[in-house]
Amino acid sequence: MNLARYRFILSRPLQLLPVLFGISMITFVLVRSIPGDPARALLGSRSTPEALIRIRAQYGLDQPLWMQYFYFLKNLLKGDLGQSLLYKVDALKLISTRIEPTLFLVLGSVLLALLIAVPLATVAARNKGGWQDHLIRLFTTAGLGMPAFWLGIMLILLLSVQLGLFPVSGYGRTGWDKLHHMILPCLTIALALSAVLVRNLRASMLMELQADHATAARARGLSERAIFHRHVLPNSLVPAVNLLAVNIGWLISGTVVIESLFAIPGIGQLLVRGIFTRDYMVVQGVAMVLALATVTVNFLADVLTVMIDPRVNMR
Repeated sequence: MNLARYRFILSRPLQLLPVLFGISMITFVLVRSIPGDPARALLGSRSTPEALIRIRAQYGLDQPLWMQYFYFLKNLLKGDLGQSLLYKVDALKLISTRIEPTLFLVLGSVLLALLIAVPLATVAARNKGGWQDHLIRLFTTAGLGMPAFWLGIMLILLLSVQLGLFPVSGYGRTGWDKLHHMILPCLTIALALSAVLVRNLRASMLMELQADHATAARARGLSERAIFHRHVLPNSLVPAVNLLAVNIGWLISGTVVIESLFAIPGIGQLLVRGIFTRDYMVVQGVAMVLALATVTVNFLADVLTVMIDPRVNMR
């Protein structure tokens, strides 16, 4: 790896800092736009004018918005997300206790999606125009048109209620129990994600099969199987890496719906509860954690692309 590539990798995180700053500002404004008073939501029927004033002063909600954002940004740079209004604990510690289920869901979904997408795209590309290709393209079209929550409900009805293969909801306690509980949620996301990956991989493989280096390999007497595994498949994975990084951002945000559907105690479910209870600190914290995760994934995808493809323009 030459000096220009090292410079690109080292400078990339600095380019992402303005993105995080913009996300922090947008998140702050959107959270403050949620209808309702968090102090009143916290106190409920016990809310008296004096109690409301005291709660607002305790959490700085009586300050001007620009002042609240200044303190939010100042604390954020120190790794302090504030105290949850609802749970009365540090928001960062609260979020950290919910990361494991969400991380399990994201990584499991990506792994399942790859296990589904790569073989299907390979079969479709190597049998272009055949019945296998048409069947796989039908699968991807159907996958793109099905909302994740509807697909999740259908899988619950079929695999949990009818066949009793998987639990309906929850996260489990032991390692195997957690895996058993997470297969269905991961499969729900993986089916939607694999539909996108199959289309992209198939198109890339077909393009690579017609490329000059594939033609040269045929002229040297290599079999189609060897050409596919040595040249076509590795080169086709480069655009798929970037597509996967973009869709992981969508996947991370989509965990909110899936965690609510399957009652998984992750940060997505925590975000939903925070919105309904106007827990500003938790909502801001979860949004920043999700944003940081998305930016990190895209950074890693850029680094991986630069490492495996020397043709990438690093400007």
